[in-house]
Amino acid sequence: MAASGDGTTPVTCRDVTRTYDRRDSRLSSGDGDAVTALSGVSLSVDRGEVVGLAGPSGSGKSTLCHLLAALDTPTSGSVLLEGEDTSALSSGERTRRRLDRVGLVFQRFHLLPALSARGNVALPLVERGVAKTERRDRATELLESVGLGDRTDHRPGALSGGERQRVAIARALVTDPSIVVADEPTGELDTATGEQVLDRIAAASEDRAVVVASHDEQALDRADRVIRLRDGERVDG
Repeated sequence: MAASGDGTTPVTCRDVTRTYDRRDSRLSSGDGDAVTALSGVSLSVDRGEVVGLAGPSGSGKSTLCHLLAALDTPTSGSVLLEGEDTSALSSGERTRRRLDRVGLVFQRFHLLPALSARGNVALPLVERGVAKTERRDRATELLESVGLGDRTDHRPGALSGGERQRVAIARALVTDPSIVVADEPTGELDTATGEQVLDRIAAASEDRAVVVASHDEQALDRADRVIRLRDGERVDG
């Protein structure tokens, strides 16, 4: 594995702690109302690697996903995206790095109901200012790669759960990110459909880092290694 933080590892956490205030969910200043979601967690994920995040509800999996994806910053410690400390960036800079470097897959898809499958996949390219013809071609190509070439003009309401999740995967890949973070990607799918979605996620790891947080053992079985969390701490040694 590449050395942590050397600029080639897609994502690295160094002794990361994330604390919230019970009253308003903002970063705690250390008073008695603090809730520690993560405590002293370190990890690196290399290109070509699928890492599973396991643990019971409340163990810190989603918090860690948010940190890895630059959706949030730690209270202490550091998260490095390709060697760059996300805490040193402004909110706008983090948004741009996330758009350029991170693909996100959520349990509930987060597709826009008014847009077609192709429109949903192309949306990140709109935000990047990519020309219409180029983004249409790229979105179509990715939908074909996940087996939805005949569903490009369908809106999410006309798609099955598995099809919607495959649209979400295509959207996550459309910017060619260096890391894909999937938080409970099979949580609302039946076993057979979940297997198909996991196939697509595993295929995405060929040249990028993939992190899959899940309660689902079939999802974790696909990982090259599994990091286990309990009460916000790593317990896998």
